[in-house]
Amino acid sequence: MINLIVNADDFGYSAGVNYGIIESHQHGIVNSTTIMMNMPGTKHAIKLAKQNPSLKVGIHLVLTCGKPILSDVSSLVDDNGCFKSLSYWMKHKDMDLAELEREWTAQIEAYYDAGLVPNHFDSHHHVHGWEELYPIVKKLSDKYKLPVRRPSHSFKLSYYSDIFLDDFYGETISENYFNCLKDKVADGHTVEIMTHPGFVDQEVLNGSSYTLLRAQETYILTHVKLPEYISLV
Repeated sequence: MINLIVNADDFGYSAGVNYGIIESHQHGIVNSTTIMMNMPGTKHAIKLAKQNPSLKVGIHLVLTCGKPILSDVSSLVDDNGCFKSLSYWMKHKDMDLAELEREWTAQIEAYYDAGLVPNHFDSHHHVHGWEELYPIVKKLSDKYKLPVRRPSHSFKLSYYSDIFLDDFYGETISENYFNCLKDKVADGHTVEIMTHPGFVDQEVLNGSSYTLLRAQETYILTHVKLPEYISLV
């Protein structure tokens, strides 16, 4: 038996994304999600999380989208006070690590302050997997006793799953995707599949590079029939 975690990223991005994630949980196979604590839809996502206790909810740490929670993290933001872009960080990686640790701590504490208890954390655009940020990720994982989405590097961390797959995305999403898991995952292992369901609203159209395919993911995740050798955990 393959143990399956279907995690919906970007909970809190917008109301449309939030509703798509909840639809994919209530009527589909999404059983886990991670919430962005700095976005326009965050309060809405918190409310929905409390209304859906069967949905496992973690924290989606942010460095590349929206504005930080803290106001005194100048190395992390552009002239408009927004987080610097992924493309910028990929070229420079000149963030002040002490500022980043404070900001990510603030995002985690905001989650607890909302009355929720996280079961793991990951990050927007997989930045927690960057080698430069490993000391912070390790420190936060140990401090809050939270497992982490498995990155591409072999860090010494407590992981959320045995295997992590990020290929249910873009052109590779299909209704047949889950039927092929036996070719990627050994029997008895727990695999996390990253997904991005959502309904397309104005916030998604204005701010995200991943738009209409969120709706397609929502359709697949609410209509797929899992093979008998896969168990949601």
